[in-house]
Amino acid sequence: MIDSKEASKALSDIDDMVKRVRQSRIYDQASQIAIISGVLVLAGNIATYVAPGYALFIWPTVNAMNVVAVVAISLVQGPKSAIGTFDLRVLVAFLLFFAFGLLCSSVLGHFGPREMGTFWPIYFMLFYCMAGLWFGRAFLAIGLTITVLTLIGYFFITSAAFLIWMAIVNGGGLIVSGLWMRWGE
Repeated sequence: MIDSKEASKALSDIDDMVKRVRQSRIYDQASQIAIISGVLVLAGNIATYVAPGYALFIWPTVNAMNVVAVVAISLVQGPKSAIGTFDLRVLVAFLLFFAFGLLCSSVLGHFGPREMGTFWPIYFMLFYCMAGLWFGRAFLAIGLTITVLTLIGYFFITSAAFLIWMAIVNGGGLIVSGLWMRWGE
């Protein structure tokens, strides 16, 4: 027979284990999304570097493919991971996210290509930072690191090399971050 202190400690240990397993599952799913998004963003930056006149077609395609990837991963992994599946609210959140970003960058801001190439990664990383407040420090570290490196590129990298910088920092940063969440955290 165990006393109330031992029972309380056992329940606390179980609760701690459940939290760690849940965070591990969140990181597993998020790492898959980060890696796929990183590959798509890296490809988008390289494609924009090679064919800048097609950027208005490249980036909506990259963003749509990212949404499809998130939906697919959520539908496949969600039921297995017990962290929830994709629902209509997530799609509405994506639409609101992109609508607000377009309002700020195209309607209110009238950004040029360099400003667009800076705004969108920082805007995405804001949500990584906010996720870090709820789901783990890795998200906060990823968001802050990519934001700082993006700003370094904006202020110090020449225009000719900026898209290559962003391919490495944003695309490569997401890939490395996804691998870090998968194996390092």
